[in-house]
Amino acid sequence: MTDRVCVVGAGAFVPARTISNERIARAIPGWSAARIEEKIGIRERRFLWDFDDETGRAIPPPDDVAGRFYPATNTDMCELSLRQALSRGGVEAKELDALFVVTCTPDAPHFNHDAMALHERLGLREDAFALVVDDGCGGTPYVLDLVRKMMEGGRFRTVAVVASAFTSPLLNREVYTDELPPTPGRPKALNAYLSMYVFGDGAGAVVLRSQPGDEDGPGILSSFSGNAYAELVTRRGGGMLKLPYQPGRTRPSDMAFVVDGFKVARSYPEYMQKCLDAVLTPALREQVKRYYFHQPNKRVMDSFVTRAGLPKEAVACNVDRIGNTSAAGMLILLSEDLEQGRVTLGSGELVVVAAVGANVHYGAQLVRL
Repeated sequence: MTDRVCVVGAGAFVPARTISNERIARAIPGWSAARIEEKIGIRERRFLWDFDDETGRAIPPPDDVAGRFYPATNTDMCELSLRQALSRGGVEAKELDALFVVTCTPDAPHFNHDAMALHERLGLREDAFALVVDDGCGGTPYVLDLVRKMMEGGRFRTVAVVASAFTSPLLNREVYTDELPPTPGRPKALNAYLSMYVFGDGAGAVVLRSQPGDEDGPGILSSFSGNAYAELVTRRGGGMLKLPYQPGRTRPSDMAFVVDGFKVARSYPEYMQKCLDAVLTPALREQVKRYYFHQPNKRVMDSFVTRAGLPKEAVACNVDRIGNTSAAGMLILLSEDLEQGRVTLGSGELVVVAAVGANVHYGAQLVRL
C-alpha cells in the first residue's frame, strides 16, 4: 500500500443575483439578447455586485463596517467555497500545509493579497504556504498537476486549491464597448463586450490529502499539464508599460478582459483532446462517470463534446445559467454534483477534470473519488 493524493472535499459559492441577457445587453450594447443566446448559448449569468442599467457601471456595495454586506468580495467568495470544502472533507483549516488561490480577478493584485487574507481568516498555521496564482480558465488543472507532484514528493500532506472569477466589479460601459484595434497577425478588431456577456462570478475549492491507498482506492490516477502561446483572453491594463495614468499608452479597452472568440473556438478542441488523450485510455474512458470541463461558452463546449464522441449526459454543464466562471468552473461543477448526489466522495467513481485557457495553460486529471 502506498500514499495516494486524494480529493477529500470540494465546495463552491455562486451568487444568487441572476443577470439576464436582456439586462446585460442594455447595460453593455453590442449584441441583442437573442443574439447572445444564439451565438454563445448563455441565457443568464450570476453577479455578486449589481450595476446601473442606465449608466452601464458596476455598483459597489456600501462600506461594510458591521458584516451586513457579506459576501461582497473575491476573498469572501473564496472563503465560503473553502469552508464548505473543508467541512465536506472533515478537515480542520490548521491541517492545511498550503493554500493556492487561482484567479485573475483578486481583490488586490499584489503580495498574494487574497491568499493571505484567507490564511488569516481561517487561522492556518504560520508555516502553511499561501500563494495567489495569477491564472485564468486553464489554471485549475494546471495548478492541481503542480500540487500533486509536490505532494507526491512528500513535503505536503494536505493542500487546498481555491479558484475564482469576479467579473461584476469590472462592468463599465466605456471600457467594454471599446475595441482592440487590429494588430500584425490579427487583421480584425476585437470587441470587448463579449467578455461581459460570457463571464460570471463564482468560486470553487477542493481539498487534497495524501493518504495510504491501493490501486483500486481513491486518488488522482493520472495528471497532466502543458503550456502553449496564444492570447485567447487579453488584458492589457496594468504593468509598468500600461499603467492607466501613463499618458498616451492606454485606451479604455486596454483595461478590459477581451476574448478572442475565434481563437478560443479553434484552440479549445485541440487542447482539450490533448488533455483527454493524456489522462485516459480507451478502457478507462468507458468507466468515467462525469466530466468537469472548462466551459468557454455552451456552443464551443457542446461542439467539442460531440466531436470527441463523449456521452452528453456525462458532461456536467452550468455555463448557460451561471456564465463562464473561468478557473472556478470545474470545481463549481464538481461541488454541484456532490450536493445533488450525482457523484459521491469515497464511491470509487471515476471523474475527469480538464481545461485550457488564457495565454495558454492547459491540463487534466483523472480522479477516483
